[in-house]
Amino acid sequence: MTARTHDIEKAAGVLRAGGLVAFPTETVYGLGANAEDPAAVARIFQVKGRPPSHPLIVHIGGAELLGDWVQDVPEAARVLAERFWPGPLTLVLRRGRRVPLEATGGLETVAVRVPDHPVALALLSAFGGGVTAPSANRFGSVSPTAADHVRAELGEAVDFVLDGGPCEVGVESTIVDVTGDVPSILRPGGVTREELETVLGCPLAVPSTSRVRVPGQHPSHYAPRARVVLVEPEEVVAEAELAQELGHQVGVFLPPSVADAPVKANAVVALPASMAAYARGLYGFLRELDEQGCDLIVASVPAEEGLGLAIANRLRRAAGPRPSSVPGLQER
Repeated sequence: MTARTHDIEKAAGVLRAGGLVAFPTETVYGLGANAEDPAAVARIFQVKGRPPSHPLIVHIGGAELLGDWVQDVPEAARVLAERFWPGPLTLVLRRGRRVPLEATGGLETVAVRVPDHPVALALLSAFGGGVTAPSANRFGSVSPTAADHVRAELGEAVDFVLDGGPCEVGVESTIVDVTGDVPSILRPGGVTREELETVLGCPLAVPSTSRVRVPGQHPSHYAPRARVVLVEPEEVVAEAELAQELGHQVGVFLPPSVADAPVKANAVVALPASMAAYARGLYGFLRELDEQGCDLIVASVPAEEGLGLAIANRLRRAAGPRPSSVPGLQER
């Protein structure tokens, strides 16, 4: 579905009035506010239940606008912006004066990107400014990749939902810190490490922790209601059957390597062999198993190359520690 011009103009008006607009990007749906309106930005945190110390991403309409929002643009940032924008890449730079501290979690750095979605770009053009937007869902839960996901989770807390159809990439943007001497990947995402390294001509670290706070670093994140247990691919079937014997309603992510194996479970998702298709469907798969009443999901982590690195990151955080544990199963 493509949003009509009337809808885009209405959404831009909501942003100008200090309201919240859910809008599509190529990665996931964002919950947007005027990036220069501290009160509107604060409302994002309230609606999501997001800790105010967790920074947001400022979406802008083109790479040529980057200098309006940051203090300086290092050579690495310029090269990456020229190659990957519009696209699923977020750059962390030093905050410019237009960006309120409410949007950065109190930090002097800001995360910026140019989304690669015609509706998002049309909204940014009609609005004429920057739009601060995390994913349009409750903090820590599965990210939305369709407008209906936003409506189901946030309801009337959002002033307007701009429907642009399903998201093409399906996992969030890659976040790269370019404030230091050597860039590093703070969150793997839609642009792969291999693509970044080819453009920059150097290897990039993917540290588990960093001096810079960015979205998606919470230990439990991207999580469905069901508990997620991660095992080796060849252990998925046995783990699912054990969970059923223990009385769980079990959902299974069945990897291609064991696609023909019979499995006893309440619901089974046969994963695609393509990592792009897996990434595009990941959050929908998690939502599907929630909707089918599963209280436990057994999955495995793909090879951490290409988009597999981002998928593995999301699955590990979906399986992150929660207040209650699953009886009878190992914490992995």
